Amino acid sequence: MSTAEGMIRVTMTGSYSGCTERQRATLRGLGLKRRGRCVVVHGTAPVRGMIRKVAHLVKVEE
Repeated sequence: MSTAEGMIRVTMTGSYSGCTERQRATLRGLGLKRRGRCVVVHGTAPVRGMIRKVAHLVKVEE
């Protein structure tokens, strides 16, 4: 992990209902299973891309 890739806390604020299957798969890939849960992930480019795809369903803290 380089210095530019820090840890990111991602909290799920939305719910699975009304989401597309791809958005659900992205949330599962991030490790988010239920609303209100949070995970800490590495801030790599692929993870940041996943977060951008479901930005309306998550809250991000650096």
